Amino acid sequence: MARTRVKPENRAKLQEVFERQTAGRAVPGMVTAYTLYENEGDTAWLFAVFEDRASYEKNADDPAQNEQYVEYRALMEDEPEWHDGEIETM
Repeated sequence: MARTRVKPENRAKLQEVFERQTAGRAVPGMVTAYTLYENEGDTAWLFAVFEDRASYEKNADDPAQNEQYVEYRALMEDEPEWHDGEIETM
């Protein structure tokens, strides 16, 4: 999970980049991803869900992931603040 800021005029472009990247590269162990925009302001939360920590870490170390990151990071106002952890059902 990451928190960042995305100006409203960049939201559609960021979504296009995410959709193209997802369609163009199968990421082993990735289950899904979401973007949540807060009701007020430019704050966005990015969620990436993986089957397990090993899959997540392998993806994080993949040079192809870094290339994708550089592309979508250009549409953000600041460096994402990453919050890694485990997801549990309620």
